[in-house]
Amino acid sequence: MLARMQRFALILVLLSVTAWIWRLISASDLAAWQWLLLPVIALPHAPVLALEFVLLGRYGRPAPAQRPTPVQLVCAWWREVWTGVAVFGWRQPLAWAAMPDEVSGARAPGRRGVVLVHGFFCNRGLWNPWLHRLRQRGTAFVAVNLEPVLGSIDDYVPLIDAAVARVQQATGLPPIVVAHSMGGLATRAWMQWANDDTRVHRVITIGTPHHGTWLGRFALSANGRQMRIGSAWIESMAVLETASRRALFTCFFGHCDNIVFPASTAMLAGADNRHVPAVAHVAMAYAPVVYAELERWLDQ
Repeated sequence: MLARMQRFALILVLLSVTAWIWRLISASDLAAWQWLLLPVIALPHAPVLALEFVLLGRYGRPAPAQRPTPVQLVCAWWREVWTGVAVFGWRQPLAWAAMPDEVSGARAPGRRGVVLVHGFFCNRGLWNPWLHRLRQRGTAFVAVNLEPVLGSIDDYVPLIDAAVARVQQATGLPPIVVAHSMGGLATRAWMQWANDDTRVHRVITIGTPHHGTWLGRFALSANGRQMRIGSAWIESMAVLETASRRALFTCFFGHCDNIVFPASTAMLAGADNRHVPAVAHVAMAYAPVVYAELERWLDQ
């Protein structure tokens, strides 16, 4: 469903760019300033991201990390713009099925596998670079598609449960779960439902709003409202978790995360909390230190 929505948006952008270029070429009274609008039309998400970074700078409260410098914020914004082109302009709308799940073959048994859980308004195409590397190293994996896209986070529990079962059946070992953004909350909801922490070896979350996010106040969807700071859903999750369960988590957070802020909202008490400096929300999924953490646990 999400791939279809993003393909439609991509077509609109391409048509708009084509129409604008045609207008510029055919205009007899061409003004130089009109060319300046072309990047805005070609990269419509860039101004939206810029606004998010402005709000981050105003309300972000980076503690326990240091406050990002203006240069770090600008560089993180620029990288996020082009990461967005790759993710929302190619991997998710057009290549989300390019790397099928790998749970078969003689190489899987006895080698720990991975379950990958994407975040809000994403699909499994987010993980394509990861899937390519996991396949090269002979690691079993399943990358889920969380649907309904705008449903409750609790709706995703059966999807994660089935993915974990598939990987464990293929390898004979409980998998490592890697989750980006909202996917970390969906993983915690699954762990609460399953109530069996032996089914997972480690959970790595990347920019997950464990305590909600400041931007959640503007959310209208069911899962968006659940990610508001202080929401009843967030609070109920925290009450029911044990210290031993949180010790299974490695939580990556960032002071330049333009979606999940303040920075401390991506941390869990009792978890191994890691700061990723000068990297924005989606780009954090591709930070080398994050993949290195997964490999560290796979190699143990």
